Amino acid sequence: MADEKTPSYEQAREELTDVVRRLEAGGLTLEQSIELWERGEKLAALCEEWLQGARVKLAAAMARRAEPGGGQDDAPF
Repeated sequence: MADEKTPSYEQAREELTDVVRRLEAGGLTLEQSIELWERGEKLAALCEEWLQGARVKLAAAMARRAEPGGGQDDAPF
């Protein structure tokens, strides 16, 4: 998922926060507001994609642990 063009979750979240702050501050033209809104939508989708990937990894790790013999030691991770 992460390549040179795709920001990390943290980068996308930070930029999304900035987009929201700028939209809330106002003083933008309609065109600027629409561009920012569209960028915000893309960033929100990207963040959701990152989070969904993390959920899948977590579920897989938990399933492996629940398998017989998968969690014989008492270490949490």
